[in-house]
Amino acid sequence: MNERQVPHTKLPQATLIGELSERSRDIFRNIVESYLETGEPIGSRTLSQRGIALSPASIRNVMSDLEHAGLLEAPHASAGRVPTQLGLRMFVDGLLEVGNLANDERKGIEAQLAAGGRKIEDMLMQASALLAGLSHYAGLVVTPKRDVPLKHVEFVALGPQRALVITVGEDGSVENRVIETPMGLPPSTYIEASNFLSSRMRGRTLEETRSDILAELSQQRAELNELTAQLVAEGLAEWGGVASPSPSLIVRGQARLLEDVAASEGLERVRQLFDDIERKNDLIQLLELAKQGDGVRIFIGSENKLYSLSGSSVIAAPYSDQTRRVVGVIGVIGPTRLNYARIVPMVDYTARVISRLISQQK
Repeated sequence: MNERQVPHTKLPQATLIGELSERSRDIFRNIVESYLETGEPIGSRTLSQRGIALSPASIRNVMSDLEHAGLLEAPHASAGRVPTQLGLRMFVDGLLEVGNLANDERKGIEAQLAAGGRKIEDMLMQASALLAGLSHYAGLVVTPKRDVPLKHVEFVALGPQRALVITVGEDGSVENRVIETPMGLPPSTYIEASNFLSSRMRGRTLEETRSDILAELSQQRAELNELTAQLVAEGLAEWGGVASPSPSLIVRGQARLLEDVAASEGLERVRQLFDDIERKNDLIQLLELAKQGDGVRIFIGSENKLYSLSGSSVIAAPYSDQTRRVVGVIGVIGPTRLNYARIVPMVDYTARVISRLISQQK
């Protein structure tokens, strides 16, 4: 057999990188890297011209094996191949060579974040815009859950068995919760409940005071009548969600997601992606998964729960506070052919800088 011919050996479905021969890995790597660079399929003749010491026929045999293993596919009627989602995952996990940021890039990230303002919110907004600019895709930041000191609490009757609980934070934020109340509460009960909670919560967070107040009620140490105590307890029970408020999502650079889209099906996918970003909750849940481990997490295509992300990838990393507790996530979203080697260290370093700047705040 000619030395340049490669046996046409069937590979197992979902094969591992370690099970590929050196020639198969070399061809697979070249196909994926070409796709990440151009977004276009590549054929055997082009690969042979890129320095692979095999004939086009031998390369086609290897490509066929890789396709059978589920790592490559032929889009439309093209003779070329592109990686499948499984192929991209396998490349990212086993063959991706992550680059290092240049010193001037590191200094630029630090300078822009430090100049973003002393407030954490300002710095995170700057970080989202920074990643959008550096990656040429959309930058994402999940902000820490907020539990601010309170200035005022008030109960307002809405009807026979409903009331509105209004909390005003020292930062001016306002939270509203509708609760069910006992029938026939007199106006004085709402006033007494409002004064009771305001006096105990002023200058403190709900998380700091909630258990103390419930203990006071259960031990009947509070000088409240039964109806007022019940109203306070109902308010705290419903308002308990404020103790773990939902994180918020900052997105910058969404328009960049349209730059690589040409086909109508691509436009529809991006439109749906915009809708999901606007709703935010599902995307936040996805990004929250990045909190479960150290370092950068990569979510590719339909590995994500959102259908609209089937043609997108998310690269995300957690950041922490002064106590090294993970409080948020920062990342980049773009097409599956992201420049992973460049964006992974970019996201990782930005998350580290954010953690350091937060830890330096008093």
